Amino acid sequence: MGAYGGGLGAGEVCGAVFGALAVFGLQFSRGKDEEKENPRMWAMVREFLKRFREEIGQGKIYCRDIAGVDWSDVNALKAFYKSEKLLACRDLTGATARLLGEFMESEPFLKQQRK
Repeated sequence: MGAYGGGLGAGEVCGAVFGALAVFGLQFSRGKDEEKENPRMWAMVREFLKRFREEIGQGKIYCRDIAGVDWSDVNALKAFYKSEKLLACRDLTGATARLLGEFMESEPFLKQQRK
């Protein structure tokens, strides 16, 4: 899971969000190529992303925007890892896990049976 950090190390989608979306995929995916994905999953993912932006990401979803770091700049990375921004990312990851937990305890999530 370490590769998710830093928006996959490139400032892309926040690694905490990426990890949460993997959980939705594991719970709702059909697992067979010939079957379509579950539309309830997409509805929950959209709601999760909406709430992340509103409640956690300050309207943002990309790591480079949230953390304010150019992940291709070695000096910027060194400064980031010595700053309070690193602690903010830790807190954001915890908040994202709590939000995911809310979804995991919801009826649509619990009703979904993996086959």
